[in-house]
Formats: sequence, C-alpha cells, structure tokens
Amino acid sequence: MRRRDLSRLTIAGVALALLAGTAPAAVAGSDRGQNNGGDRSKGHHRPAYKNIGYFTQWGVYGRDFQVNDLQTSGSAAKLTHINYAFGNVNAEGKCFTGNIPGQADAWADYARPLDAANSVDGVADTDTQPLAGNFNQLRELKAKNPGLKVMISLGGWSYSTNFSDSVRTAASRKALVASCIDLYIKGNLPVDGARGGQGAAAGLFDGIDVDWEWPGSAGNEGTVFRPEDKKNFTALIHEFRTQLDAYAKSQAKQKKGKGHHKPKPKHYDLSAYVPANPAAIDAGFDVKRLMKDFDFVNLQGYDYHVSGEKKTAQQSALYAKNDFSVDQTVRDWIRRGAPKHKLVVGMPTYGQGWTGVSGGGKGLGQPATGPAPATWANGYEDYKVLKKLAASGTYKIHRDTKNGHAWLFDGTSLWTYDDPQVLRAKTSYIRDKGLGGAMFWSLDGDTDDGELVSTVDRGLNRR
Repeated sequence: MRRRDLSRLTIAGVALALLAGTAPAAVAGSDRGQNNGGDRSKGHHRPAYKNIGYFTQWGVYGRDFQVNDLQTSGSAAKLTHINYAFGNVNAEGKCFTGNIPGQADAWADYARPLDAANSVDGVADTDTQPLAGNFNQLRELKAKNPGLKVMISLGGWSYSTNFSDSVRTAASRKALVASCIDLYIKGNLPVDGARGGQGAAAGLFDGIDVDWEWPGSAGNEGTVFRPEDKKNFTALIHEFRTQLDAYAKSQAKQKKGKGHHKPKPKHYDLSAYVPANPAAIDAGFDVKRLMKDFDFVNLQGYDYHVSGEKKTAQQSALYAKNDFSVDQTVRDWIRRGAPKHKLVVGMPTYGQGWTGVSGGGKGLGQPATGPAPATWANGYEDYKVLKKLAASGTYKIHRDTKNGHAWLFDGTSLWTYDDPQVLRAKTSYIRDKGLGGAMFWSLDGDTDDGELVSTVDRGLNRR
C-alpha cells in the first residue's frame, strides 16, 4: 500500500538523524455556503473553516470504501475538500497515470465501472462513458454537494521518490507543473479502452495538494533528497501558483467570448501536507515565501510516535511537555512566518498500537514487544474498530484531559487514538487560535455514519 502511515519514520527518529547528519531507517509501522473552503468570510467576520479529508485510491479494494460511502454517511455534506491520494511523478519528471503495479492505478481512478448500488447518483456506469471509477464518482459527489472541492494530492510517502530530481531547473519545474495541470486540471487522461481522452476529467479537480515527504530531508527508502530541495520546492510551488492562475484566466477569457459579461477567473486551491518536525521544516520549507503562494497547508498532527518504537507513547496529543504535539507544531509554523488562518490541523482516523506492554499502570510510556495485531497492518487500526474495542469492555479508556489525548489499554495491548472527546478539544483549540480548520487522514477509518467528520464539523461551526 502507498499509505503514508504504514511506512512513516518516527518524527523523533528523523529529528535525531538530521542532527546527526545521517539518514534514518524506516519504521513499519462542512459546511456549504460561507464555509466553502475559500477565503475567510467577509460577512460578520466569520472564519471559513476547512474540513478536509483524504480519500485513498486503494481503499476501494480490500476495505471496500467507495466514494458513495461519503454520501450515505453524510460526511460529504460536512467536508469542504476531499484530497484524492495519490498522484505520482515519474522519473522523467511528469505527472502520469496508467495501470502499473506500485506506481499508478488508472483502473481505480477512471476505468473501473461502478454498479448502481455503489454509485453516488444511483445509476450504473456504462461501457462507453469516457469517465468511470473514482473520478466519475467524485464528480457525481460534487454535483450532490455544491461547494465541495476535490483536490489531487501528489506524492505521499511512497510517491515522493522523484520530486527532488524533477525540480532542479526552471525548465524541469515548468514541465512538471504543466504535466500535472494537463492531466488533472484539464482532465486530459490517457485512453484506456473506452475510458479517458481529451478533457475526460475536465472540471473535476479544484486544486492541487503537494505531498512531497520531505524536501531536504530523508523520507521513504529510495526517495531522493538534497540540500537545494528547499529553494527548489519554493520555486516549484510558485510555478504551480503561476500556471494555475494563468490557466484560470485563459478559461475565463474563453467564456467571455460566449456572453457580454466578464466572468471572474476560477481560483484553484494550492496546498501541501507539511511536517511537524522542526528540523524537517527548516531543511525544506522557506515558510514565509511559500505561504504567499499556498492557500493553506495541512499540518502533520499524528504519527508523533508510532508502533515500531520500543515504548508506548502518544501519537497525536494536543499538548505535550518536551515532546511533539499539535500545539508545538502550530507554534513552530507560526514562529517561522505562517499566517494562522492558513494552518489546517491534521487529525488521525486511526490509532497506533503496541502489544507485549509491561510495567503495569495505565500502559503509556512502558516497554512493548512490538506492534499490536490489527486488521490491515500490525500497529495500525481504524477508529471504527477501536471504537468497538472501547465498547467491548476488554479495554479501558484512559484520558489525559489536560493534554488532549486518549488511549485504550487491556493490560497487554495499548492503542493511542483520537475519539470524539479528543476532537472536540482540538476543534475548540482551532477556533481559539484562529486557525484554518481540520484535516483527516483518512476518510476510510471513520465510522459508517461519519462520526469523526461530524464531530469536527459541529465543533468548528458551533452546531
């Protein structure tokens, strides 16, 4: 799987390795209308909070999590953005798709036909329509939820391999950005039987989320990084902003010729998923310059500690003394020049888990023998499963209400995770600090009725 969570390095491990100058080893591991994800509201000074969720391309298989599930759960009506994870960049420095195991999955993206039961509009895909798969379902989802935006997320933990090589010159950056806009914004998909073709996905994507993990510092095994990534990443983002704006203006001019009014160019959102580790921030992110081009950034608010570590620990605490936390991440970005309203706090829909926990007590901060058994990957479990464990009586729920985190412990296994009570504290924090909103990784970990998305929506919008 290309999931960012399963192969992530511990943040602490990255920090230590950067300080030592060595590469770390991998650990297994809303509202519509005013709150539509655009600029902050001009009416009554009400913030336009973002409620963003990542939809995983591969989740439609084993997990059987379909786009339609966002409609039936009610989550689509409460989200401002859906980030589709992930698009890839090839060794030639271009955005691409196809049916290449481990690199691209055009079948899931736009070729796979959906039956009526799994379609957002209740109509089965035909054999001749140019757009099917997740892309068509996302288009149907937008039709039912006016104001919902869909963004293509490029990279991720496994797909950041070629970013550094692809952005070393102005010419290569222009070519990379042009290819991404052509493929996703213009929707010019490769022909795959009856699927694809010029403009097949036009109008689907409302922006681009750059998920390069991480410029200037080590990421997944095989991912290239170099010191000049920092300035090249800044230039890349500016190139995205420039080309997106130019394309929007060209489209507005074409529409002008069809009528007497002067249409306003569409604004394409530009964002990124960014790290919590201060060393990684400084190695790859010229914050003040970047934030001029970004509409917002999604802060890493989880994986502060992971199940590959030898001791149990919190993975997503709001506050923590002498440790990573949401508050520390927010302050680190603000201190480097990021506007508060452009900071979106990442929240997990999963837990990190350990087994063989010894030492007694409540289990936190104790030695463990390894990652806890789980449904899809040891040490990683969806919130919807952890909720059932909490209700079973086998595990006891423990809370640190002062620092804003929770965990389950049965005397042997421990899971650290976010439940609605934790999320209510985090949404209050977002409002109190004047931040931009919340982001979830990933939507397939929530309950069938979208409990976590609903909790954040109510908290942000005081419902």
